[in-house]
Order: sequence, then structure tokens, then C-alpha cells
Amino acid sequence: MNIILLGAPGAGKGTQATKISEKYRLPHISTGDIFRDNIKRQTPVGLLAKSYTDNGKLVPDEVTCEIVKGRLEADDCKNGYLLDGFPRNLFQAETLESFSKADAVLNIDVDLSLLMARLCGRRVCKDCGESYHVDFLGGKTVCERCGGELYQRKDDNEETVGNRLKVYSEQTAPLIAYYSERNVLLNIDGVGAIDEVFARIVAALK
Repeated sequence: MNIILLGAPGAGKGTQATKISEKYRLPHISTGDIFRDNIKRQTPVGLLAKSYTDNGKLVPDEVTCEIVKGRLEADDCKNGYLLDGFPRNLFQAETLESFSKADAVLNIDVDLSLLMARLCGRRVCKDCGESYHVDFLGGKTVCERCGGELYQRKDDNEETVGNRLKVYSEQTAPLIAYYSERNVLLNIDGVGAIDEVFARIVAALK
């Protein structure tokens, strides 16, 4: 089964990706991981991507698509995959369809105002990276796991979060229409406990 996972920042996409990957025994493929792997191995396409990022430029869609295509040709993708972070626009979606078709596109849907509250209230441990929300900290300022200091990331402020959500919405709206027309889009209510949301995903995939 070939699955694409969509979801705005703060929608819980990463958590659900791990659970989907484990249950359906699918490799969880994120574009960030693929880029880092190709750059580390100094593949031709990895070096090409690095030439852009080293100069502070965005990697062109054509290069990104080539890197994803190479990853999907690996043996562990023979029985399917879970794509996270790709495609990000219509060009990428259409190029992906030229070499691999999605069986299901999961769109984890959460109201933008709720996402704003989630992200702006996030606190992260400086030592282990564990993430918390101020609503559940009860005034605590240290990590329950390791005792490290909790802090608010610089990009977890209203202005930056608002811009991130706006850009995501603008990029994703055409993708949602594109996959809806192909009858593979599954909208998942992303509000609720982690296991509740996952149960909705499992039910939708049946």
C-alpha cells in the first residue's frame, strides 16, 4: 500500500506516521531524511542538492523528485511506503504519479486556530528534545524525562506560526483538490487523543 501523509505543522503528523509505519510495516520516508542520506553518501543528486542548500537556495522540484524516485526504487518499498513531506505542490504530485501512484492520501485535518494554540504553547527540553504543552505542565519549567530546562523555540511565536500555517494552507489546497479528484483522499479528524486519531486512520484505510 502506497500512502501519502498530509498535515499542517502541529497536526500530529509525525506521531501518526510512526504508528502507521509500525502497523502496516511500511518504510516511513521523509524528504529531510532522504536529502541527508544522499548528501552523506555524496550521491550525484545529493551533491547537486547540497550545492543549492549551501548557497541558501531552495532545492528545485526536479531535484527533489529525482531523490524521492531513487528512494522509492529501494527494496524496502516493494510492498508500499509512507511518504511524509512529499509532495508539497502540484508539480511534485504530478511527477510522483508518473512513476508511482498513491493508494491513499491521508489528510490529518485540524482547525488552524487550534494549531496556532498548540504550536505557540509548545515547550521543548534543551537536553533531550522532549516536547510539552503549557496547558499540561502545571507551571513546571523542567523536563519530566531528564530534568532539562524547557524553552520556547524562536519560531513558536504567533507571527512565525501564522506565516507557516498560511504557507502550508496555500500549498496544500491544490493537492487536496488533486487527490480528491482521483478518489484517494481520506480526510482524518486530527482532534483528540493520539490513539483516537490513529483509530480513525485505521478505519479509513480498511
